Amino acid sequence: QVQLVESGGGLAQPGGSLRLSCAASGSIFSPYVMSWYRQAPGKQRELVAGISSGGTITYAAYVKGRFTISRDNAKNTVYLQMNSLKPEDTAVYYCKFTRVGVRYDYWGQGTQVTVSS
Repeated sequence: QVQLVESGGGLAQPGGSLRLSCAASGSIFSPYVMSWYRQAPGKQRELVAGISSGGTITYAAYVKGRFTISRDNAKNTVYLQMNSLKPEDTAVYYCKFTRVGVRYDYWGQGTQVTVSS
């Protein structure tokens, strides 16, 4: 079992920045992928960025150049640095843990990000 706790969400103005954190605990066995997803009200949950235990990083096209995913292995924590925020980035952001070869996904509780003047 894996537990994920997100933090760092809040209110930002357009063009501002936020840094999200996801602390993982439990059965964190490699290989795995940790990802950030977001979901706006009434919309489908979508991938924002992901990082594998091997260091491979992927980004959604609409955030590349603005968002950066990183990790601190000593703290079992993944981060999402969000710069140049847009109102369209407003959503609940969720951290996901997936062990490669295992169908089940673990999700955090989500953290609200609101971008508004």
